[in-house]
Amino acid sequence: MKLKVLFLSIIAFGFASSASAQGLSPSSISSITGAYRFYKNISNISITVPTVVEVPFTNEFMERFNFAVLDEVVNLFEPHFLKQETRVDEIPVSVSANSGAENYNLMNDNDTQTYADFPLPDDGQGVVQITLNSVKPIVSSAVTTILDDNVALPNLVEIRALVGGQDKIVVANQKMEQQTVNFPKTTSNKWTIKLTFGQPLRISELRLYQNNAVKTNSRAIRFLAQPNHSYRVYFDPDRTVSSPVGEAGNLASEEDVLIVPATQRIINSDYIISDIDDDRIPDIRDNCVYAANFDQQDVNKNGRGDVCDDFDKDGITNAEDNCPDNPNWSQSDEDSDGIGDICDEEESRMTERYTWIPWLGIGFAAIVLVVLLVLTARTTRVKN
Repeated sequence: MKLKVLFLSIIAFGFASSASAQGLSPSSISSITGAYRFYKNISNISITVPTVVEVPFTNEFMERFNFAVLDEVVNLFEPHFLKQETRVDEIPVSVSANSGAENYNLMNDNDTQTYADFPLPDDGQGVVQITLNSVKPIVSSAVTTILDDNVALPNLVEIRALVGGQDKIVVANQKMEQQTVNFPKTTSNKWTIKLTFGQPLRISELRLYQNNAVKTNSRAIRFLAQPNHSYRVYFDPDRTVSSPVGEAGNLASEEDVLIVPATQRIINSDYIISDIDDDRIPDIRDNCVYAANFDQQDVNKNGRGDVCDDFDKDGITNAEDNCPDNPNWSQSDEDSDGIGDICDEEESRMTERYTWIPWLGIGFAAIVLVVLLVLTARTTRVKN
């Protein structure tokens, strides 16, 4: 028995080793790399033994600091280490909000896996006012709002700053088109971001770019490179994605690290913007993220698509409600015709209750027609 188990284990290990040697399938790779907007090619590395290489990302603007390193020779993802950028005079910022959101401090914890969840009112749109405070004035020209996965952008954004003791409008109330909002350089120690939203709003990070902070250590990615191998370093995804990697060495060590020359970023042609309901409307611009609505119809102009609205306020969205204009919490549908009893005008009709009856009638009529044709044919023969 033990020999049998050992034999099966050896076979299993052989299959695993073979799969590892063959690498990942193209579809498995694209399911990961398709989330990234850009990549850098790292090739022709002058090494004769496995060596830790460092790829600089000094001048790259990124919304999410997530990466994937693909070995193009073996089609496997490599473990990597993010060497973060530090600033000697970056000013600490505190965050608060006037909403009933829980854990709004999670918008300022440098972790895109956590988020503050802002409740959506039953009627109309939600409005939240987020305040960023600092002890010293900050020179800034951009605010980035990192959303949780599969969350639409707020409908409107307005940014104010306290300048010279007066509340100054930096960005007038306008439609929010992207996660990073740019504006003229402004100096203030109090910033107010007002967001108007028509769908559930979950904010992972709210970053105020500090133009006056001095960089002391540039951001870079490290990984263990093999001789004669080429790599693609994917970066700046629009959603959370993880790549399967093997065991990693001590990539944080400063010993024997080869810094490769900076290379230009390349737009990832395989990038597919997040669209969880497959209606060809990206999540961040979809007025109903989890239900397909190609037309984006919103008759009451509340920022929510009609299919995920709840017109009759019975707690069931229109797309799931069998009677969207009349409250019917039970969704009772006696004849199972897809129309709730409360708004079904043909509830007593026999053919609705028993859907097979019309087909029985059609079958009977067909039989009668065949019989008549046969009798007619016989009569014609007798006369002839």
